[in-house]
Amino acid sequence: MTILLVAFLVMNVVGLLIMGEDKKRARKHQYRIRERTLWLVALFGGAVGTTAGMQLFRHKTKHVSFKIGFPVIAIVELYLLIRFLL
Repeated sequence: MTILLVAFLVMNVVGLLIMGEDKKRARKHQYRIRERTLWLVALFGGAVGTTAGMQLFRHKTKHVSFKIGFPVIAIVELYLLIRFLL
């Protein structure tokens, strides 16, 4: 269980940081992080972090797929984590 919690925490920190980094690169007109990478981080346990990063950095909030998709995945991941821990 400890490994699961650590992995969940790490992926969500990565999700938060990757959204911030992509926003920073967007402002500087630099090479961006692929949307596929953002989705993979979210799908592999980082959806809470990517959703938080989306709101915190106001990044990808106009994209309906991100605006709806990340929170839905986050809810599913939190549900599965709670079910697994109980």
